[in-house]
Amino acid sequence: MRKLLVVRRLSQLCFLGLFVYILWSTTYPLKGILPSGIFFKFDPLIMILTSISERLLLSGIIFSILMLGLTAVWGRFFCGWVCPLGTVIDIAGVFGKPKVLSDVQNQKARKLKFLILGIGTILAICSIQAVWILDPLVIIARFISLNLIPALTGMIDGLFSWMIRIFHLYGPVYDLYRGLKSSLLGVKIYYFSHSLIILSLFLAIFIAAMKLKRSWCRVVCPLGALYALFSKTALFKRSVEKCVNCGMCRPECRMGAIKEDISYVKSECVLCMDCVYSCPANVTRFSFVKPKLEEKSGGITRRQFLALGFVSAMAAVSGCKDEVLASRPKRQRVVRPPAALKEEEFLDRCIRCGNCMKVCITNGLQPALFQAGLSGIWTPQLVPEIGYCEYHCTLCGNVCPTGAIPKLSLEEKLKTRLGLARIDRKLCLPWKKGKDCKECIVCEEHCPIGNKAIKLKKVNVDGKIVSRPYINERLCIGCGICQTKCPARPERAIKVYPVMVDHGNSNKETIK
Repeated sequence: MRKLLVVRRLSQLCFLGLFVYILWSTTYPLKGILPSGIFFKFDPLIMILTSISERLLLSGIIFSILMLGLTAVWGRFFCGWVCPLGTVIDIAGVFGKPKVLSDVQNQKARKLKFLILGIGTILAICSIQAVWILDPLVIIARFISLNLIPALTGMIDGLFSWMIRIFHLYGPVYDLYRGLKSSLLGVKIYYFSHSLIILSLFLAIFIAAMKLKRSWCRVVCPLGALYALFSKTALFKRSVEKCVNCGMCRPECRMGAIKEDISYVKSECVLCMDCVYSCPANVTRFSFVKPKLEEKSGGITRRQFLALGFVSAMAAVSGCKDEVLASRPKRQRVVRPPAALKEEEFLDRCIRCGNCMKVCITNGLQPALFQAGLSGIWTPQLVPEIGYCEYHCTLCGNVCPTGAIPKLSLEEKLKTRLGLARIDRKLCLPWKKGKDCKECIVCEEHCPIGNKAIKLKKVNVDGKIVSRPYINERLCIGCGICQTKCPARPERAIKVYPVMVDHGNSNKETIK
């Protein structure tokens, strides 16, 4: 029995299931036994390069350092036994007929991921956090939160509704449906803009894996490149005694780590153990051995990587950071979640994982495209025409893994300003239609502030008393509910605009 393969597959499925469960249970109220950002704490690419970009040590970075230490001993076990995206890629490989590359082709292909890692490091030193673009945990988290969960909940909910309506199943089936609505289907079925782009990226990775085993991990993954650097001298190593040169192990290697002479590139091995069971002579083993220098692998060495980092640091010292920040938008263009860091810091700290958007109970947090500039792609923005910031909700700060959205107590949240509402008198019905307008007090009615940030003033318009709304800027927190509920169409008559406030390290402004 192939015990190691069974254990590995169980490990992969368990971690993938845990990852999905954590994201699925991240909803209102928070039900999960583990915080939604726990997986990202074990991601050294995100934690370390974000810390470099922000010039601070993120909370939980010790877990990432621990992962690098374990990799230096065991090798790239994370890629083969833990990574959720790696598991999905392995599943994709089952449905295709992947080809086998030559040693030269493998050497050329795997250099790309080191180049991506090097560029990400340079950008981090220049205070640009860009590793979120290709980080595997971020990619799979975005797909699960913004594509998979809404699609599955929508399908299940629709199926039950159809069955109950068509077949009149108002007995046990309806009771089951009600039970699911309070548990599994309690996850809101939301719309997320640009979700098709997120789905397309995921599908591209999946389809590529059907053409070449672990193509993403071999060629692109910067997290895999970082783990490869630390696994070059790993103590846990593959050995082959009295090889019969049958060549059976080479096409089975999903990373192309086994070379044509049956030696292998240790830094590319993800410990899948396929070669152990594909060996007809049963002479392939994995065991701890004394460390020694490895043959040249075609990637880059740690010394070369550190040299690249040194050159990057010199570039940063020479003014790279200032030039980058100068090229960013001078003013905030979108409404950010409550108490989000100042725009420049927010763009560096946010990893675009989608946790805050998925947990937003009104669906108001949406991924930006170019509204916040090129550097703000897929960062969360409040879109009041879709949903508002619930007055008594603090979930987005609780699920943010990097602190880009700080945790707030409810008392702090109630006093935190996101933006400022403005009334367009050319569109507002009481202002536009005057005496012909029917009574409209929707914005004042829904304002959650105790003593109302939207005031109504009765005026005499051609002999008719009309209630016109005014904004009290001292009280308005920019939650956006007035814009969400405004009946004016096609364009809302009241809109929330971002307010840049310099209070320490965040956009937080306290309403007194």
